[in-house]
Amino acid sequence: MSNSSSISQFLLLAFADRQELQLLHFWLVLGIYLAALLGNGLIITTIACDHHLHTPRYFFLLNLPLLDLGSISTTLPKAMANSLWDNTNISYNGCVVQVFFLFFFLGSEWSLLTIMSYDCDVAICKPLLYRTLLGSRACVHMAAPSWGTGFLNALLHTANTFSLPLCQGNALVQFFCEVPQILKLSCSHSYLREIGLLVVNASLAFGCFVFIVVSYVEIFMAVLRIPSEQGRHKAFTTCLPHLAVVSLFISTGIFAYLKPPSISSRSLDLVVAVLYSVVPPAVNPLIYSMRN
Repeated sequence: MSNSSSISQFLLLAFADRQELQLLHFWLVLGIYLAALLGNGLIITTIACDHHLHTPRYFFLLNLPLLDLGSISTTLPKAMANSLWDNTNISYNGCVVQVFFLFFFLGSEWSLLTIMSYDCDVAICKPLLYRTLLGSRACVHMAAPSWGTGFLNALLHTANTFSLPLCQGNALVQFFCEVPQILKLSCSHSYLREIGLLVVNASLAFGCFVFIVVSYVEIFMAVLRIPSEQGRHKAFTTCLPHLAVVSLFISTGIFAYLKPPSISSRSLDLVVAVLYSVVPPAVNPLIYSMRN
């Protein structure tokens, strides 16, 4: 048995037991990571270089790939290195950094997605008021708090998680440092504080999700009044994928952090983690930006 003060490293979950399968997973994950880098990097470069795209909508779309690149780069490079070198170790400090940046980028992204739904709602339902409600200064004032709240949220969760005494070993059943897996190593009832924080976070995230759904309902009602069938089809094929990705993000994220331990398993935890931490950053360039 050990405590947190004596733990110098954690053991992460290997994708497979055999070296050949490890290498196969390495190439698969590398392909996903390079696709995310290419898609998000292309969007950042295009919006930054094209002055015609310096508008409120594309300002938010510039922030989104930055957060996506940050979140996917927090988890996948270490997982790829472990698969390539047949290693599962991550240092204690490296684990702290992963938890902090994952909460920072994912929390900021969720706030930004909420703002983007409001932007889309105003653009379609109140087009005459769009420049009044969403000027350049208003966009900065909306985007900055989303980054700020993500930072404060990450700081709070990281400090609270790694202040817990850990005495159940150092093996994490996940390919990155995930808070629910770290809490399983705790030998103190103090972990209930972090559970309480996660419940509060989930409640706030669900409230944002309700706001997003209401915004899209208003958008769909406005779209149904479009006389052109082609216009309605274009609007629906643009908005529905947005809502699908947001739903996947929130549902898998809340499930991963609040699911009962009785239904936890290695394969289920792995799939859910991929769905909320890898899939959105990889597909967001196609869903949100390429079509626009």
